[in-house]
Amino acid sequence: MTTRRGALLLPAALCAAAAARAQGPSAPVPTVSPDAAAAWPNRPVRIIVPAPGGGGTADSLTRIFAQELEKRIGQRVLVDNRGGANGNVGAAAAARSAPDGYTLLWSWAGTLATNPALYRDLPFDPERDFDPVVLVGNVPNILVVNRQLGPRDLAGFGAYTRANPGALNFGSTGNGSSMHLAGELYKSLTGAQMTHVPYTAPAAAVTDLLSGRIQAMFNLVTGVAAHVRAGEVVPLAVLSERRAPQLPEVPTAVELGMPGLVFGTWFGILAPRGTDAGLVRRLNALSNDILGDPGGRARLEAAGLEVYGGPPERLAQHLRAEIARHAELVRVSGVRLD
Repeated sequence: MTTRRGALLLPAALCAAAAARAQGPSAPVPTVSPDAAAAWPNRPVRIIVPAPGGGGTADSLTRIFAQELEKRIGQRVLVDNRGGANGNVGAAAAARSAPDGYTLLWSWAGTLATNPALYRDLPFDPERDFDPVVLVGNVPNILVVNRQLGPRDLAGFGAYTRANPGALNFGSTGNGSSMHLAGELYKSLTGAQMTHVPYTAPAAAVTDLLSGRIQAMFNLVTGVAAHVRAGEVVPLAVLSERRAPQLPEVPTAVELGMPGLVFGTWFGILAPRGTDAGLVRRLNALSNDILGDPGGRARLEAAGLEVYGGPPERLAQHLRAEIARHAELVRVSGVRLD
């Protein structure tokens, strides 16, 4: 349960995160080898995705990116799904790979920012073991409620939670998941008393939301957009600074007067630590070309991504800030996975 003390400490953690963004990465910069960058690639490139295959958001986005990268480098780009332990298995495998530009990690907020707070013995360090390549983008969470609950907007939802403390259950795909921490962020910002109900599969949680067994979800837009369009759930706010491409008619929490209610699953590409700086710059340039190209960008946006891009430093600073932010949310939630 979130305490008043936890709610008061959260803004301080967010300020610390902002300060971390300004500081930037502290790791040493690899040496530049023009020859290595010029020779790359002369064989297939592998992108490790620390999640099972089968069409999930991370897998789908990686495959779109891999196809676009293949067009630009003239080599196969293989997607290597390594699920297990909330992404720890795949991330650890990438960290142990040779820093030669032929193995990359496509990962996200949960594995890189949440897991350091959830696990006492993490088999990798998201900052020390990787060189950041690019911050790809973000899939925002969206607050949706059961049609019979009553509220039709964010203000009405707040009024409902105040009038019915402890009566509302919100579902997620597990302790420490994006959906869970988005709910904890809402609780910390508003003082709402809601009960978290973790599920092991997104479909089961959505089924219970539709039936009314749970009343709300802070789902990813990609996981619930079809139900919103079908009128099966009521969308209250997208937890982002800009509207979601898949649901442009749904306002953001920022528009509705809650600038702190921003949460999503952001994605980044990283290389094993020690990768040649010239290769990192080339990979970054190729990535930004994909993200800026109308065709590649449209494919990623159609899959639910808010496209970002930028230099490697943007990912390094974002990662550092998000590790601090997620650590505080995990702390106030009281969750720990060992």
